[in-house]
Amino acid sequence: MSAQQNAPGETLIASVQRALRLVDVVANSSRPVTAKTLAQASGLTLGTTYNLVRTLIREGYLAAEPDGLVLGSRFLGLRERDDSGVFLARVRESLREVADDLGATAYLSRYADGEVHLIDIIDAKSSPRVELWVGLHSSAHATALGKQILAELSPDERRDYLSRHPLDELTPYTISDRRLLLQQLEQPGPVVLDRQEYAIGYTCLAVPVRTPEMTASLAVSIPADAEGIDSDALAIRLRRIANRLSLRLGADRFGQSAR
Repeated sequence: MSAQQNAPGETLIASVQRALRLVDVVANSSRPVTAKTLAQASGLTLGTTYNLVRTLIREGYLAAEPDGLVLGSRFLGLRERDDSGVFLARVRESLREVADDLGATAYLSRYADGEVHLIDIIDAKSSPRVELWVGLHSSAHATALGKQILAELSPDERRDYLSRHPLDELTPYTISDRRLLLQQLEQPGPVVLDRQEYAIGYTCLAVPVRTPEMTASLAVSIPADAEGIDSDALAIRLRRIANRLSLRLGADRFGQSAR
């Protein structure tokens, strides 16, 4: 382990500095970071980056997801701002639980600045994701993810959103009639459904994720013709995970405000 002299009588460990640099890059990213991107962002060689990443994963400071690196379990108790790596780690933890326990690809969306944003997706091995050929910000009316959020908004916020977004017919099943859509949004059930309204061949179920400062939606997609799937039981299990995520994110925010 190399050492670096900084001020008189002060010794800095260069390898520790490099490892902390990698953690900092991951913590400040809103998406998982690949090792190659991490090396480029930190200025380290790819070989050095791989060596440090392996150690950080082993010690629980980073975690490897199929599409990149996120903060590991050591950071899940820290209080950080909502758009930090801790937020992403919390979300990924719940999405992974959905994908593993329910066997369905999991999605999380969030309402911010008057728009519906897709935050992250975790694929289930037995259930491929819906290809998002139209961005969620332009198709909230046709997706369970988006409709769940629109149902949570105040009437004024909902009307404002719909006034700025045309109700395009993405499939023959898309609800493009404004009055019919509003009726559905004003009387949502325990779970919001998208029955092939966004993509032919897929049904999506969404439930709310609520904190005092965030409106979000947790959803799964399943093949529309899937046999032996009890959608009611699936919705109950999905709500349980969403409720736990709401509590975790709310506790993180409370911890931050109490500092």
